[in-house]
Amino acid sequence: MAECFDLQEYLTEGVERIVSEAVKATLRNPKESSFMLKFATASSAASKKRRKAEDKGEHIPPFLIASITSKCNLHCAGCYSRCNHATVDSEPVKQLTDEEWQAVFDEAEALGISFILLAGGEPMLRRGVIEVAGKKQNILFPIFTNGTYLDEGYFELFDKCRNLIPVMSIEGSRELTDERRGKGIYDRLIANMNEIKKRGLIFGASVTVTTRNYKEVTSQAFLNSLEEKGCKVIIFVEYVPVTEESSELAPSDSEREYLQNEIIQLRETHPEMVYISFPGDEKSSGGCVAAGRGFFHINSHGGAEPCPFSPYSDINVRNSSLKEAINSPLFRKLRDEGYLLEDHSGGCVLYEKRELVQQMING
Repeated sequence: MAECFDLQEYLTEGVERIVSEAVKATLRNPKESSFMLKFATASSAASKKRRKAEDKGEHIPPFLIASITSKCNLHCAGCYSRCNHATVDSEPVKQLTDEEWQAVFDEAEALGISFILLAGGEPMLRRGVIEVAGKKQNILFPIFTNGTYLDEGYFELFDKCRNLIPVMSIEGSRELTDERRGKGIYDRLIANMNEIKKRGLIFGASVTVTTRNYKEVTSQAFLNSLEEKGCKVIIFVEYVPVTEESSELAPSDSEREYLQNEIIQLRETHPEMVYISFPGDEKSSGGCVAAGRGFFHINSHGGAEPCPFSPYSDINVRNSSLKEAINSPLFRKLRDEGYLLEDHSGGCVLYEKRELVQQMING
């Protein structure tokens, strides 16, 4: 039953599994495995911080998603960020500065947050923020990038700061990737992968899972091709429909079950890579883990949102602490009144309830 479910324990075990798999995945790379072993110690200490807070009635999620810019050079088909107007072509205004992001990262470390996913827009456009993140060695920063801004400077930074891991977006084959992201993007991604491997670095891949590609992106042929390039983590992101017309691309329950079964098998048979599914099997986590249950989102202007797919905010980290943001009235209402535990038809429960979420903010 939901009231017997220990979310903090579930999330702690999940973090420990990810770190353990990451250590195993990097054993052939001495420099990388040395960092991962140090991070495993830091992650364990962070878990104890979160447990101590939980015992005092304060829930701290292990994950944070930080969209550090609203700018992007691509126009990917069905992009949730553009449909929500979080990503635009105009020059960004009033976005958090490098120093303000540093303050966010400092407090996140103090609270025991172990993973901060850097997103956008295209996060590689904020080199200053990424350099600041590189100094926070107790936090792992996967950087969700389209791969078009990787250059010599970034390769050198990734070598120096092993807590920065580029996670490049790929949709499967050249045809599917270029169809969604633009002509020539697939070849650029492959060139980046080759360069990263040559330098002894690691990278990850982010795959948007749809009804069109869910079997291809879990196929041995596709996964073997990434492993050969040196990929160490694959994050499967289930497509969330942002328009009614695109709802047929969202995986059904049976397709999501297929994905989860494949991931379970891959973890057992191919420990050389780490496999993460987002949002994953919500049933095993007692429902959606947004709004601070397992993670929350800070947009490029500092607004704390339940999730990138639910761009509503009633508090800003510019004038509040991270702890206050986690316990904002909106987040507390979503968590305490059971909205995150309700069934939905696929994609995202908060997207389906977007009008209700908006009403909560408007009072």
